[in-house]
Amino acid sequence: MAVLIAAVTTGSSAYRCGIRGGDTLKSINGHEIVDFLDYRFYQLERDITLEYISDGETKTAFLKKAEYEEMGLEFETYLMDKEHSCRNKCIFCFIDQMPKGMRDTLYFKDDDSRLSFLFGNYITLTNLTQHEIDRIISMHISPVNVSVHTTNPELRCMMMNNRFAGESLGIMKKFAQAGIVLNCQLVICPGINDGEELKRSLTDLGEMGVNSIAVVPVGLTKHREGLYPLTPFTKETAEQTIDIVESFADNFLKKFDRRIAFAADELYIKAERSIPQPEYYEDYPCLENGVGLIALLKEEFEFALEDAQGDNTLVRNKTIACGESAAPYLSELCELLKTKYPLVNVNVRPIINYFFGTMINVSGLIVGEDLISQLKGTALGEEILIPNCMLKSYEAIFLDDVTVPQAEKELGVKITAVGNSGEALLNALVK
Repeated sequence: MAVLIAAVTTGSSAYRCGIRGGDTLKSINGHEIVDFLDYRFYQLERDITLEYISDGETKTAFLKKAEYEEMGLEFETYLMDKEHSCRNKCIFCFIDQMPKGMRDTLYFKDDDSRLSFLFGNYITLTNLTQHEIDRIISMHISPVNVSVHTTNPELRCMMMNNRFAGESLGIMKKFAQAGIVLNCQLVICPGINDGEELKRSLTDLGEMGVNSIAVVPVGLTKHREGLYPLTPFTKETAEQTIDIVESFADNFLKKFDRRIAFAADELYIKAERSIPQPEYYEDYPCLENGVGLIALLKEEFEFALEDAQGDNTLVRNKTIACGESAAPYLSELCELLKTKYPLVNVNVRPIINYFFGTMINVSGLIVGEDLISQLKGTALGEEILIPNCMLKSYEAIFLDDVTVPQAEKELGVKITAVGNSGEALLNALVK
């Protein structure tokens, strides 16, 4: 396989050897280059023999450079080819539960091992080629984040609607034996992979020596026509799941000196239990799964407030708009704020998710339409603060394509997206 070179940085070692945009890269030091990971790994050497095609002729270039110095080749896409899409039809897939008419990119299901390594995405391992398996082991690409859901092969095939899904559990074992760090995710569907099946999965993953296990509840929208019938979590089933996870975590702590397994914040909220203290989450290995987010936010906010000088004369009147699940915890922080900023008034407004359905209560899935309809005509103060997870990455646009300027016009007040940290929240409140 060969990869088209889009451009070459002027003055780089590759440029000095006569390589130009439009040429095709074949190999580096005899290693075939398939994509970005191959390129990044094999270009680290100081002495490089580069084989490429120019004007239909195969040529060889010899490069000398500093270790880790870039050769200067640029490619059309970051990965050097297309993202790998998911081949499964999981019974709990959130993308299948989205309404029609949203932007096309929201319907793309990625299942790309390279994105797992580069950006922390979770993958099922069901579409890995032997080349990719061998490469992960030989390059020691780590960590790999795996959507496991169950270690029962037959059940995994059923849950993923993929008759080969059980086989990829063997790949995990190979990775673990090769010293690859594995972070695992179990999306729990009541009556399917909870209870005894959850115990089996936690047992198997513990014996495999994985780095972390995030146990998260299935998210169910109102758009499930024709999909597999799933049961939402209740207070009772959330409590049962937490009890199992915490019991295994206690055993893991005794055996490995780490808890390894953690239940998502959502489960504690559903069970009406207190969120564990920050130290419970150790080094927060499962934040991207909503595990420990509330504890970390509270810890960071308290540290930042302790360091702040405070101001008895500062007057502010602001609104925080967020998902229903986060609202009580943000209200607590805003009350704490008054110990140093007594004249800063903050109204926390939980937004009910009518767009996806009222069972969805996280901030990241609030759309502009719901924000506007529930806040319009109410007292909002000088500014609305929203968590930046409500918006498309690096763009001021909500999931339903309503833009921040459009929402500001409708509500007649400035909207500011706030970073995920407690310090960022404090700074936004007293700015």
